[in-house]
Amino acid sequence: MPVVHISLINNHSLKFTGLDYTTVQEINQDTSATGWQSLIPVYRMPADTDMMDFQKPQPGKYTVTDSTVIFTPDTPFINHQAYLARYYHYAEGSNVWDDIKQHKKLGKPTYTDLIFKQ
Repeated sequence: MPVVHISLINNHSLKFTGLDYTTVQEINQDTSATGWQSLIPVYRMPADTDMMDFQKPQPGKYTVTDSTVIFTPDTPFINHQAYLARYYHYAEGSNVWDDIKQHKKLGKPTYTDLIFKQ
């Protein structure tokens, strides 16, 4: 499984590194943001963290250089506001036994939440 890192660029964009190159290049063929929002959507963290799964993704633009992805939101990140980037592990080559050991739900991709604050 790749180790994904995020960093804030100039307080207005996110840089994702460590993403699977093949997955990034495949999604980059899609000109809409829908493909990117299925791999690494960015959300504003709600006050009630139990509601994280019900937030709408931040709209914005994704640009790619090799396997590095830059996300620039349509509206600037708010100071002192927490945000969440959810990285879905589609490139993970797992089998049924791996899924059982990791208690994965059938049909549900696994993900890692990356939380950052402006």
